Amino acid sequence: MTAIGLDELNLLSPEDIAVRLSGPPGERAALVRAAAEAGHAEAQAVFGQMLLDGAGVAQDAPAALGWFVRAAAQQHLMAINMVGRCYDLGWGTAADKTRAAECYRIAAARGLDWGMYNYATLLALGEGVAEDKAAALDWLQRAATLGNAKAINFVGSFHEDGWVVPRDLAGAARCYARAAQGGDFRGCFNHARMLGAAGKTEEAIGWLKRAGETATPAFVDKASAWLAAADLPAFRVRGVQAIRMGAGQC
Repeated sequence: MTAIGLDELNLLSPEDIAVRLSGPPGERAALVRAAAEAGHAEAQAVFGQMLLDGAGVAQDAPAALGWFVRAAAQQHLMAINMVGRCYDLGWGTAADKTRAAECYRIAAARGLDWGMYNYATLLALGEGVAEDKAAALDWLQRAATLGNAKAINFVGSFHEDGWVVPRDLAGAARCYARAAQGGDFRGCFNHARMLGAAGKTEEAIGWLKRAGETATPAFVDKASAWLAAADLPAFRVRGVQAIRMGAGQC
């Protein structure tokens, strides 16, 4: 990765920046790092994500956390949320659910949908904070209003399981359909479950394939096990094939 000095960075035109950002990963990372070192909060947050993902740079979770912290100190909302993620999942530091919940709470209170979703998740599970499913649902509904597909899917789970609200399978199905359309892989899977139960097998198989395209390997394995034991015969073979095909596993 070729280093870029601050003086060179300041001389770049918007067109030059666009060209560099469309170039090889290492060149993009060098540009973002230069802006981060110059103190730009957005660049610090983006460079932290690059380090976390190993995108154009060697993967380095502790360094990623350091950049998130610097951006968070400038009140960058996604960086505050990402500091929470690092403490939540132990990325670059020891896991600390209490600190994670506080970061999420701050990001949520300032209007970030991902902060709302992540804070709601900890509230629902009672991790790092006292369990409070009513408060969790409130935050999920706020995030859902902002279009967060994962939050929409989670609201569906509340309706399906009868948490806080009366059990409402039709309401759950509507939430899952919206979450699926929004690209959430869990929403795709749950939407497929509901379609299968309604006898819409072919449509369900298509959504299972969509779920596999963006799902984590762990989720694909868990979903495959559920499908293999499902009451619907088509799910037991074709459903497992569909989600694994979407994941590129067959």
